[in-house]
Amino acid sequence: MSFDSKQIRNVVLLGHSGVGKTTLAEAMLFEAGEISRRGSVEEGNTVSDYTDLEHERGGSLFASLEHVSWKDSKINLIDTPGLDDFIGEVVSALRVATTAVLVHNARSGVEVGAELLWEYIETFDTPAIFVINQVDHEKADYDATLEQAIARFGNKVMPFQYPLNPGLGFNSIIDALRMVMYYFPDGGGKPEKHPIPAAEKARAEDMHRIIVEAAAENDENLMERYFEEGTLSEEELAQGLRIAIAQRQIIPVFCTSANRDMGSGRVMGFINDVCPAPVDRMPLPLTNGKTLTCSSNLPTTVFIYKTISEPRVGLLSYFKVCSGVLKAGDELTNYSNRTTERFGQLFIANGKDRVAVTELHAGDLGVTVKLKNTHTNNTLNGKGADHEIVPISFPEPRVTVAVDQANKNDMEKLMKALHTIHEEDPTASVELSASLKQTLLHGQGQLHLDLIKNRVEQAQGVVMNFVKPRISYRETITKSANAQYRHKKQTGGAGQFGEVHMRIDPYFEGMPDPADLSVRHREVEDLPWGGKLAFYWCVVGGSIDNKYSSAIKKGIMAKMEEGPLTGSHCQDIRVCVYDGKMHPVDSNDMAFMLASTHAFKDAFRDAAPQIMEPLVDLEILCPEEVMGDIMSDLQTRRAMVLGMDSDGHYQKILARAPQAELYLYSSTLRSISQGRAKFHQTFAEYQAVPADIQQKLIEAHKHEEVEA
Repeated sequence: MSFDSKQIRNVVLLGHSGVGKTTLAEAMLFEAGEISRRGSVEEGNTVSDYTDLEHERGGSLFASLEHVSWKDSKINLIDTPGLDDFIGEVVSALRVATTAVLVHNARSGVEVGAELLWEYIETFDTPAIFVINQVDHEKADYDATLEQAIARFGNKVMPFQYPLNPGLGFNSIIDALRMVMYYFPDGGGKPEKHPIPAAEKARAEDMHRIIVEAAAENDENLMERYFEEGTLSEEELAQGLRIAIAQRQIIPVFCTSANRDMGSGRVMGFINDVCPAPVDRMPLPLTNGKTLTCSSNLPTTVFIYKTISEPRVGLLSYFKVCSGVLKAGDELTNYSNRTTERFGQLFIANGKDRVAVTELHAGDLGVTVKLKNTHTNNTLNGKGADHEIVPISFPEPRVTVAVDQANKNDMEKLMKALHTIHEEDPTASVELSASLKQTLLHGQGQLHLDLIKNRVEQAQGVVMNFVKPRISYRETITKSANAQYRHKKQTGGAGQFGEVHMRIDPYFEGMPDPADLSVRHREVEDLPWGGKLAFYWCVVGGSIDNKYSSAIKKGIMAKMEEGPLTGSHCQDIRVCVYDGKMHPVDSNDMAFMLASTHAFKDAFRDAAPQIMEPLVDLEILCPEEVMGDIMSDLQTRRAMVLGMDSDGHYQKILARAPQAELYLYSSTLRSISQGRAKFHQTFAEYQAVPADIQQKLIEAHKHEEVEA
């Protein structure tokens, strides 16, 4: 069956880990008749969590697309992981959703995961509803959870329901929108409609009045009708609420016991009746500054929001039809690389199960297979369209490890596997660092990296180990020094001869020329790794021919690329070549290059060399009660606290710390704060390392050279 754009609802289920999103999705599928039996996370047989890894871990690791037909609508559901390590799955799902259902746990209240997710909901300006789940738990406290939600997310949070008897005996929901009590049988499922008990009438009527006023505020006609009649009809109420939710003026709150299938049907009914369709949302932004309206009457444009590689199937592309009607067999052009892709088959999905369809209208979500040159964030266009949807901005990496494969012959297979994972998950990236001589893997957290390791080893059969990444130190000098070196080599035929005399100084902008040397020409070069090299040619009398200056500079650069102390890059040095000797037959570029390399190395060691380490600025957001522990931990990392401030419900700590002290800091911070803190880091500057650490670094480098 094909659904028109106005009949489509794209819903993303969000929440802290363990609040019951997957169980709620299962109940929704069951209520709509998409499945005949509800699975459970414990038994590993839910529609959402269908991968072996999710079965092993007992929770969601990937966003899963499902759908239900409810009344006259198609509701696409995207169940997302609750762990912050997999925030990329959440971001891509939010990008294509028209409504966010943020699930809370009645026994735990509003947890930090919900607060972090709310920031993304606001970033995408997505209409939202709250569901307070597990109201049947023995420690459930619906009222306390609601109060926390209002305190943390504002007065826009508006209860539409409340459980009559939360806890182990829960079986009834008071619905203030429809002014009815839903009474559920012991096993859950379809409830009976009862009048609201007299003892609850006043509370329900007060809630209903607030809901009606919120609906009437958005339309002058509705406001007049409300003043005249004192109420609104069900249709008028839905009309006003639809506007209020679409404009994010209210956040309705519902309650459920997903595990016992109580309340999920009412949530779906509200999504069907009130929540916005794709055509009701703002047009999509394009990279050229224009926008694209969601309409089936326009040429076809499709956006790829997720790709995965599935065994025996290959690449699966999850997409949103942004405009037009996509039909099986259509050929579309990838805006990024101008290649043509044929959508040979179109599917709608329920987890791993896919059903072929002939067409999908604007706003709908679908899946296709075997697109050859198309990846996440790509836009494809049919005839008459040439758009590029603004790509998803994924969170930057928060943790980095170096990859060390046990078998060097597996390097090619390993890199291929890592690049495939990056195609599927843009929050994971691989980098071949020439300066560190390591392969670096960047991700969102230790669990994220462990999952990647597991996937690579299972898919490719290679062993991949994580080691601490090297630090990109810099080497420089703090005083002047002179050195000379003669390179002489005789092997029977033409020999090699070159002698170089040089002086090196710390370089700074605007420094005067040396008073005792005659500068013939100077070059100040910006080095690829930062800092500068000032090369002065001060040779007089022809002791060294000018033609060898380039070779001498090349020899200096060779040593600056691998510094004398730790093999790190050198920077901010002035080199004055002022004398030397050459031979009319045996001198050549190679001889002078080698001579200058050795002379620079000798002078460097006599110029009070200094190792510089990278410092990063940290911005840490955390609850006030864990600030002390975080500050104490920072002190052990040679960090300097720059300031503290408040940011909404969080406290903000600004600090500057050596990068060398922050290996796996994400995991430590999560442990200290029980997952309630987050941080952002940016490079700040290079600064001299303490003398004791410098000596340790030099000794470690010597040891590495001996082993090599």
